[in-house]
Amino acid sequence: MINRVIIIVLDSVGIGELPDADRYGDQGSNTLANTAHAMGGLNLPFLADLGLGKIAPLLGVPAVGRAKGAYGRMAERAAGKDTTSGHWELAGLVLDRPFPVFPKGFPPEVIRDFEARIGRSTLGNKAASGTEIIAELGEEHMRTGFPIVYTSADSVFQIATHEQVIPLEELYQMCRTAREILTGAYAVGRVIARPFVGRPGSFQRTPHRHDFSLSPPGPTVLDSICAAGQPVVGIGKIMDIFAGQGVTEARPTENNLDAIAKIIQALKQGGRGLVFANLVDFDSQYGHRNDIQGYAAALEQFDRNLPHILAALQPDDLLIITADHGCDPTTGSTDHSREYVPLLIYGQAVKADTALGTRSSFADVGATIADLLGVPSPTAGESMAPLIGKG
Repeated sequence: MINRVIIIVLDSVGIGELPDADRYGDQGSNTLANTAHAMGGLNLPFLADLGLGKIAPLLGVPAVGRAKGAYGRMAERAAGKDTTSGHWELAGLVLDRPFPVFPKGFPPEVIRDFEARIGRSTLGNKAASGTEIIAELGEEHMRTGFPIVYTSADSVFQIATHEQVIPLEELYQMCRTAREILTGAYAVGRVIARPFVGRPGSFQRTPHRHDFSLSPPGPTVLDSICAAGQPVVGIGKIMDIFAGQGVTEARPTENNLDAIAKIIQALKQGGRGLVFANLVDFDSQYGHRNDIQGYAAALEQFDRNLPHILAALQPDDLLIITADHGCDPTTGSTDHSREYVPLLIYGQAVKADTALGTRSSFADVGATIADLLGVPSPTAGESMAPLIGKG
């Protein structure tokens, strides 16, 4: 019997382009395989033991004879390649249309309204890398006090400010204001606070990032779990991604190691329901910066810590390791990539060496969780419980 499910989302760790990747300019993207090839191989023995090397060829990651868990890959049914849509689909909510994007910047009427409400002019208003735009405009921001507004190929409205120029709470209030404005045709998936520190020539972003997502437009498996009186613990930016809907407790994190520590802490505390964690560094620190070595090191860091996570699992726990999209650091793009995501499932109740194939939607995860925890299932997705159970 399963009393608790743990989902660990390795943010952006895709495993090969989807059939429609060409529509997104993502032909050839394969975050895991391309990173492995560029590094001459990856050392991921514990993920390999769970079956990672049996999902797709990965240099340095063997296809073990008998995987300890169930393994496969999943396609995103929703259009797009956004963090929010990916996580919502994992929870059983499939969007019928992509979030809007603004590759040429936001329309003048949006910026005028935003500036009027915050009482300041703005800088930027273009698609840009977060590290590059603060290098470009950070000094002017410090001189004028004008916040830097930018976007990317993703559906985001990002606001960057220096922590010594605009206090964090004022930055967060600016984001709430932007969230109020960005509705209808302008309803981006996320408004993101991007605080930074330092001096011109050496600016650095801080861990005080905060995401302000749209509320899910329909119920998710998180809502079903909460309605059944079971806890849903969000580790990392889960609370932000779901705008608090269906999350009973939030545990923010500063980086991947902090997230891993909080996952282990939650596991040792026991209990039931859902622990939903996001490890963001793969995406924010390395994928978007095309830092291949950093990406590889983060993967190997997670793998080294995986035995500690597995050792903390309770007999009635079930662990799911997956991702929400790709962000291939080896391509010319610094944006997310439209990819399959890996799927690894492990626990005492899971039949070893179970091939799950290619799932047609991330929503199969939400349907499986609902089935295992005995709560109403979202309308999307097909439960994998009959495939993975020993009985």
